[in-house]
Amino acid sequence: MARVLNKLVIIGVGLIGGSFALDLKRARLVREVVGIGRSEANLARALQLKVIDAASQDVASAVQDADLVLLATPVGQMAGVMAQLARALPHDAIVTDAGSTKGDVAALYRAHLGHHLARCVPGHPIAGSDLSGAAAARYGLFEAKKVVLTPLEETSPEALARVRLLWEACGAEVLQMSASEHDAVFAAVSHLPHVLAFAYVNSLLARPDAASCLQLAGSGFRDFTRIAGSHPEMWRDIVLANRGPLLADLAAFKQQLDKTIAQLEAGDAAALSADFLAASQVRSGWKR
Repeated sequence: MARVLNKLVIIGVGLIGGSFALDLKRARLVREVVGIGRSEANLARALQLKVIDAASQDVASAVQDADLVLLATPVGQMAGVMAQLARALPHDAIVTDAGSTKGDVAALYRAHLGHHLARCVPGHPIAGSDLSGAAAARYGLFEAKKVVLTPLEETSPEALARVRLLWEACGAEVLQMSASEHDAVFAAVSHLPHVLAFAYVNSLLARPDAASCLQLAGSGFRDFTRIAGSHPEMWRDIVLANRGPLLADLAAFKQQLDKTIAQLEAGDAAALSADFLAASQVRSGWKR
């Protein structure tokens, strides 16, 4: 059973951070939630929706007496946030994050919080959406979803266990792996699909009949391009942070695309059918 947090600080009160706060409130596992962010309007909305109990734009004052700090900002902002945390973080506070890449975040922990690594627990909740901001936060977002923790070598078993129990209290299934394994997997199943969706929409916009295409697009377009509506700044930071594994997966995808082009050029119905069937069977059998 997770212990109650006296004070939870959420840095970046959006879909993930806000939903984490709501679930812990509902479970009565937190007494006070303080939200930190760059947008006064978003913090005001978070207060109005009772996602947080207090708001601040000053990291140093907000983290005083904190039991747990969740970094839920885009990964590109984490270096600046950790630099501010280093000067004010209480000795016993646990720091965790919700970053979509882990190798770079682990390096940031070491660069900025080297004195605090036993209390640092890198993590990644797999519950994204194309929605953002405090208004996107909701109860039950993590129910039956996966959360991956990638502890540092220095992370204490106690800190790791406490973060695990809090995510489990939100209804999540918690997995553990290395940062490098995490980044290789998510380059393939998350970062690559986002890059392809963004690229496809941009290729459509380059057509002279783009307006007609968008007017006539149906459910296939909607389903394939949903993630192209995701936060551009956040995804820019993610793909740059994980560009090594992502470039390898893009190269592999290009090979598959070249193969499909060759099959089309040759009119090879049998080869196309075999490839389409293999993909269809995998997708139909996939359970989430």
